[in-house]
Amino acid sequence: MTKSGKSILRTAAPAAIALALAAAVSAPAAAEGRLNLYNWGDYINPEVLQRFSEEFDVEVTLDTYGTNEEMLAKIQAGATGYDIVFPSVWMHDVMFNLGLLAKTGIGSHPDFKNIDPNFIRAKTDPQAVYCLPYAWGSVGIVYNKKVVDAPIEGWADLFAAAESGKKIILLDDPRETIGIGHIMNGTSVNSVDEEEAVKATDYIVERIGDISAFTYDSIPLVQSGDVAAAHWYVGANIFVSQMPDVLEYVIPKEGATIYQEDMCVLESAPNKDNAIKFLEFYLRPEIAALNVAQQMNGTPNIPALELIPEEIANNETMYPPKEVMERLQIFHDLGEDIRLYAREWRRLKTAAQ
Repeated sequence: MTKSGKSILRTAAPAAIALALAAAVSAPAAAEGRLNLYNWGDYINPEVLQRFSEEFDVEVTLDTYGTNEEMLAKIQAGATGYDIVFPSVWMHDVMFNLGLLAKTGIGSHPDFKNIDPNFIRAKTDPQAVYCLPYAWGSVGIVYNKKVVDAPIEGWADLFAAAESGKKIILLDDPRETIGIGHIMNGTSVNSVDEEEAVKATDYIVERIGDISAFTYDSIPLVQSGDVAAAHWYVGANIFVSQMPDVLEYVIPKEGATIYQEDMCVLESAPNKDNAIKFLEFYLRPEIAALNVAQQMNGTPNIPALELIPEEIANNETMYPPKEVMERLQIFHDLGEDIRLYAREWRRLKTAAQ
């Protein structure tokens, strides 16, 4: 999946970001008083890192990636300097099965009571022995209200806008984009039934001529009006708050996907003690709330909800009501069956050429 676009720079190129805290490096060496994070774009409030750095006298560095697959490939290729990664739930399961995650015991920490148990989603870590639930949100549609002819409320409206000549963009993500087809067909985004996967892909292929691009880099185009609407993450609310008369983010009425990232310590982490301290630090409601205020997405930390800005807490695209939550599906690790989606994605992209 993908997600930053979940945050302001979820779509950032996978290059090191130099923070005021420290210069980021791609494979930092082990050292006293260090912590090396590998995260999605700007998917964490720099103030969170600053506070941790000052309180524990730890030099924090941040490298970024654009996809789960990119992160995994780098770790498997031998990038041994990182301490903490932020995989989506399904990638949490993949990394566990590959033996890449360290036990942290975070689920036994007294402050873990702050975490809503509904967000302990990794099948391989039901007691949160390894990872801490970090952040979550929906994947829906952001659109330019001045460009579309009528408000967009769902996927059918998105494609209807495209059929009328408006430009639309879908994510360059096989499971998210084929997932739209599953949602519209009434099948599970985790289906490993070949016929269902083919039909879900067909739904997109049949509309391929109306899709302007498959990319994460769509927000500037929607802001400018060059594109009417795009398939994107709840982090789009950051831009909606800046341009409320122009932009809108919606969770499609037919249903959508939900993402969740967990915070995991790598088995190869050179600074495990500091990494575990950071997980414990992030259990504090005021720290989780600080991140939400900047990222505009969901937190599994229950008491943090009392501390977040009212305009975020009351925004139903960020904190949807129960009936909307019930229409959101989260991706699972499909094991070897992921090859089915890789094959269908190649077919879809070939059709787009």
